[in-house]
Amino acid sequence: MSRTYVGMPAFPRAAADATRDATLRANLRRATHTIRAKRDRAVAELADWDRLRAAAAAVKDRTLRHLDHYLVRLEESVTRAGGTVHWAADAAEANRIVTGLVRATGEREVVKVKSMVTQETGLNAALEQAGVRAYETDLAELIVQLADDLPSHILVPAIHRGRGEIRDIFRAHMADWGRPAPEGLTDRPADLAEAARLHLREKFLRAEVGVSGANFMVAETGTLVVVESEGNGRMCLTLPETLISVVGIEKVVPTWRDLEIFLQLLPRSSTAERMNPYTSMWTGTTDEDGPRAFHLVLLDNGRTDTLADRVGRQALRCIRCSACLNVCPVYERAGGHAYGSPYPGPIGAILTPQLRGPASPLEESLPFASTLCGACYEVCPVAIDIPEVLLHLRERVVQGGEVTVRGVRTVVRPAKRRAPERAVARTAAWTLGHPAALRRAQRLAARARRFAPRRLPGPVRAWTDSRELPQVPAESFRDWWARTRGEAT
Repeated sequence: MSRTYVGMPAFPRAAADATRDATLRANLRRATHTIRAKRDRAVAELADWDRLRAAAAAVKDRTLRHLDHYLVRLEESVTRAGGTVHWAADAAEANRIVTGLVRATGEREVVKVKSMVTQETGLNAALEQAGVRAYETDLAELIVQLADDLPSHILVPAIHRGRGEIRDIFRAHMADWGRPAPEGLTDRPADLAEAARLHLREKFLRAEVGVSGANFMVAETGTLVVVESEGNGRMCLTLPETLISVVGIEKVVPTWRDLEIFLQLLPRSSTAERMNPYTSMWTGTTDEDGPRAFHLVLLDNGRTDTLADRVGRQALRCIRCSACLNVCPVYERAGGHAYGSPYPGPIGAILTPQLRGPASPLEESLPFASTLCGACYEVCPVAIDIPEVLLHLRERVVQGGEVTVRGVRTVVRPAKRRAPERAVARTAAWTLGHPAALRRAQRLAARARRFAPRRLPGPVRAWTDSRELPQVPAESFRDWWARTRGEAT
């Protein structure tokens, strides 16, 4: 059975387990630092990077404000070009649509590429239950599938695996899925890539149904766009007789002119290249080339609920470049699996809770999976203020209130275990709002400084396991000011 993210533990527990894995931390540190350095050099080549970034954010915001209009326009354009558009309100409906389309062809195999959204919906497991086997064809996704693993990075799903591990996975499991690994396979990247090429080639030549995602959809013409580095996507998109693309509704852009902005930002932010080696675009069907039938499944699955949140909606700008993951100190140590979602790292910490709603303790914990250092915002090519959204979602967890989940208004109760935090925050707010009380508290703290503990007691003791409490000054700022300036505050 294909693995899914269902039932994953809350972030603190998963992260605690992950940080004990020295090999995982070493793999993540080496990979993220390498990608980060290359990305910085590629971005520095463009003198107008900040203006491109601002333009991309403006295009995305304008599109999201009028999303209903552009989606209808997209449907009209795709239909006019010979494609068929399906609307899926949630993951279950999307899986039913895709499963039905595949079974209608009579085929029992599909090749897949570039589709994080099908990880979101759990499509592979749904197809498996329907007697259809899905083959991942992106190299990293192939590694993950052969290992019965889950992706842990947006750009490099197998980033947590070393070359030796990949060689062992190929040797042990390739034969279960098709052509076995060559005899004497080594861990040289060229040898591993050749083994994957030989394994996948027969699937491309045999497959009659392809399933893909899309990086962008152009409403003006009904064109879908996939950018990739290996060429496997091109094979998956052009050889099958039937192509089914499952895409989140937020991936639409109005015109080709808008698309040009993102095709400059995405390669530099993700693979640190000036342009992707393969940029595939298709518009409906044609009698001369490519699939004879094209189906576009537009997925909501919590996106319109997210759109209703004025602060949180900026997460829908995301173009899945992974730049935020590569600079995040939390992701570097905890890895992607700790986020319990196809969307790991800082973007996952704000996107997953909004798409899923308060479904489990995992979603409640994700907004706290951050140091709020702001590095993610600095590198985001569409200027998503991730720290702002994290604070917004933290407030929702702590304070509770009404949220919309799948179109239904739901009351979220304040997290019980955060009651002490709320009590401290309310006490601090009252004290800061009453100058006389603040003055007395400061003087009391200064006089009792010799009794200040080096470690905090009780439930907050763990905070000082790796931190030192600051020393209480001998006098408050107010007293210092009055003594040195002769003025009362």
